[in-house]
Amino acid sequence: MRVTHFIGAAMLVAFLGGCHWFGKDSELYTAQPRPLEVPPDLDQPNVEAAMKLPATASGQAAAPAAASATAGAATPIGFTVPGEREDIFNKVGDALGKVEGLTVASRAVLLGTYDVNYAGSDFLVRVTKVDAGVYISAVDPRGLPATGEAPVKLIAALKAALGG
Repeated sequence: MRVTHFIGAAMLVAFLGGCHWFGKDSELYTAQPRPLEVPPDLDQPNVEAAMKLPATASGQAAAPAAASATAGAATPIGFTVPGEREDIFNKVGDALGKVEGLTVASRAVLLGTYDVNYAGSDFLVRVTKVDAGVYISAVDPRGLPATGEAPVKLIAALKAALGG
């Protein structure tokens, strides 16, 4: 038993004393890695369209070439009604409940949106506070103007129901 303790103690001293073998003088620690190289197209964010202004009616009249370039873009579908956003949001919800064939998948009060399915199309009805009152519009899930016949019909029905 004594011999086993002696051998165990000798092995412990040998293992603990062996740490100096891997000291800072070892060539494992002296090799300098190459610096990190970032590809040129990834070192800065793409800012080409960051300051692009949306087309306005006055800008289109002044630049007919710009108007033809934006002709393929979707135009906003919406209208403005006077009032407070919270009240109009609730009125829009009531009006949506009366539309035949419409399903409200969800509503987000803080965002001012209703996620709806109408005539086979999924889109959002957005209620936004503007200077003239509250703007009610149809947008796709990305926030772009909704396209198609269903959003146009629904916004027309909401406009008739809310008097916009």
